Amino acid sequence: MIRYATPDDVPVIIDLIRELATYEQAAHEVRATEEQLRAVLFGESPAAFAHVAEEEGEVVGFALWFLSFSTWRGVHGIYLEDLYVRPERRGGGHGKALLRELAAICAERGYERLEWSVLDWNEPTIGFYKSLDAEPQDEWIKFRLTDEPLRRLAG
Repeated sequence: MIRYATPDDVPVIIDLIRELATYEQAAHEVRATEEQLRAVLFGESPAAFAHVAEEEGEVVGFALWFLSFSTWRGVHGIYLEDLYVRPERRGGGHGKALLRELAAICAERGYERLEWSVLDWNEPTIGFYKSLDAEPQDEWIKFRLTDEPLRRLAG
């Protein structure tokens, strides 16, 4: 079952974020707190949204996303920040169901893009995405500023 996350789901979503970061060999980079996540998802002006995959009353995966905008197409899209299903629950269709839900939101609202990033070494996940006919965007290079370089640029 796929549903919008509720404030009660925040602790398990934080746990899933940590599991994902561990899988991606970046557990040391997770700083998000339950309070931050609760504010961004359920505060006065939500900046991000989340869906959870539930099996037998247990949250087994999540998708956390926010709106993007295409200047070329002139409409919003969805940027999928994180998609994660617990390893012991993979193969049950939860990841595909989460993506299907986001695709349905795009179709319903007239959004023309559903985009995300995947680590280049994550072959099982890349294969999963390709099985859905998702196309890699190899011609684009992702850039990021964080921490000291970000503060330095800000002046």
